[in-house]
Amino acid sequence: MTSSTNLLARNGLAPLSLLLLLVTACTGPLQRANCERVLDEQAAQWNRGDLRAFVATYWPGEELTFLGSRGLTRGQEDLLANYEAGYPTAEARGRLQFEVIDFQPLGADHALLLGRYELDRKEPDSGFFTLVLRRDGDTVRILHDHTSRAASPE
Repeated sequence: MTSSTNLLARNGLAPLSLLLLLVTACTGPLQRANCERVLDEQAAQWNRGDLRAFVATYWPGEELTFLGSRGLTRGQEDLLANYEAGYPTAEARGRLQFEVIDFQPLGADHALLLGRYELDRKEPDSGFFTLVLRRDGDTVRILHDHTSRAASPE
């Protein structure tokens, strides 16, 4: 045994160290399916008209950033205010659908997800987004969202 292992064993910390190592090893990188569930939840909440629940899929702290046509927004409350102002009615919201274009794990607790959105409504809308997702305990939340409208066909 090494001196650090002996020290842990003498202080009764060896089982705790082993448990922490196992928990860390079993967690593994974020999986695509877990991140796609966030999008499924978002679409369901949006289509139900529950913008507060839609925004709850984002990171709860001020680290949350959203970059869109109105510039940079930080935090859930400001993001919710933007969504409520921009989509005040069911007609304005339309029906939301997502398509995942690419997915890349970024270490154990983060992932990059590229996708496309479509709003089915009287004046359809579509565009692309880049998400950085982060593990938050047993859940996955959106830490950063950069969304832009698709170019209008000419």
